[in-house]
Amino acid sequence: MRAHASVLHLDLDAFFAAVEQRDKPSLRGKPVVVGGVGGRGVVSTASYEARAFGVRSAMSTREARARCPHAAYLSGRFEAYRATSAQVMAVLRACSPLVEPLSLDEAFVDLAQSDLPDLELATVTARAEELRARVREVTGGLTASVGLASSKFLAKIASDLRKPDGLVVVEPGTELDLLRPLHVSVIPGVGPATVQRLRQAGVHTVAELERISQDELVRVVGKALGQGLYHLARAEDDRPVVPDRETKSVSVEGTYEHDLTDRGQMSAIVTRQAGEVAKRLRSNGLSGRTVTLKVRLYDFTTLSRSSTLPAPTDEPATIARLARTLLEDLDTSGGVRLLGVGVSGLADWIQEDLFASLADDDADEAPEAETPTQPEPDQAGATWTGTTWSPGQDVIHTEHGRGWVWGAGKGVVTVRFETAETPPGPVRSFRADDPELSRWRPPEPEQPDEQ
Repeated sequence: MRAHASVLHLDLDAFFAAVEQRDKPSLRGKPVVVGGVGGRGVVSTASYEARAFGVRSAMSTREARARCPHAAYLSGRFEAYRATSAQVMAVLRACSPLVEPLSLDEAFVDLAQSDLPDLELATVTARAEELRARVREVTGGLTASVGLASSKFLAKIASDLRKPDGLVVVEPGTELDLLRPLHVSVIPGVGPATVQRLRQAGVHTVAELERISQDELVRVVGKALGQGLYHLARAEDDRPVVPDRETKSVSVEGTYEHDLTDRGQMSAIVTRQAGEVAKRLRSNGLSGRTVTLKVRLYDFTTLSRSSTLPAPTDEPATIARLARTLLEDLDTSGGVRLLGVGVSGLADWIQEDLFASLADDDADEAPEAETPTQPEPDQAGATWTGTTWSPGQDVIHTEHGRGWVWGAGKGVVTVRFETAETPPGPVRSFRADDPELSRWRPPEPEQPDEQ
């Protein structure tokens, strides 16, 4: 390990929900849940106000609604998340050329390659505070939790210890003092199933894990995970910070001579492709958070839809489940020429399948009933004359201006008219096919003139 605490891990707090609260003034300080909004949906991110009611990432939306029925349930706006993430990554890259994004909302930074005059504890701590302040400035108020340590493993653990908006610095030489009292679940890759196996072996804390021999660990949890846990329990981690990980992905796609029209056949193809992607991930010791579905329609229109998990996975069932859900939200009635499944946001450790508790037949459940505070959409939205209205979606009205979809269903779409720069705005309802209402997209960034 390094002699200095020069590895920084930055994690944006409740990122998706925080972006929604930033852009929707009426939701600030209130419970917000981002994820699937139908009966088979899964929570991607919950604001800290929602977490106070027990709502957590990877929980079924049905359970989240039971715990916190008064929350705003939004389907997510990945354009806004990607744009905000790009701002944060630019701040980090201005600090060091070695930035390793793990997903849209977290990254490692190698401060040993920065412009710091030295790597003493006071110097790196001051730089971490500067980065947190700069992130808050460029994102319009979003907070980040940061860990500083002598390795990636310790930096990531440290960033989780004082959330939200916290900074934890692990002084070199104190790594084991920090680790030993913690529960074994703090180690990446130790999910519920592994926790149960370790518990049966009498292991609950990292200190107890440290006392187990490598041979015994391999017997309990398997060779690959056992060898990794043996070293991590001793704070042994020499992995370098690898830049531009977010550009890497693993994908499988196929083009078909005759257009596909059978939804069952398409679902089977996507499931098989997900299995092939998972196999490639595992063969390279990787996992990923973002599952992407690529579809080319009969008229050569190419569509791409993505869903981001709260933790990396290499499980074929999880990848297939998300890919099928993305497929279900697309109109493929005219025929499909190409189908593809990909995984990005790669990591070099694996979190066990957080969705194992959700039965596969959840996909057949009906959506939940409407609530008086926020109309429940029909499945992922209400589709009328080619337009799908999803909760949280940015829209614009010719008379009332910009706003966002509060809810949709039964031929009606309800909009709250406000933006990040305005105070909380009024709510209006319209026919779902109102020609004066349309989706709003941010303007494309200006390109420099060619010389």
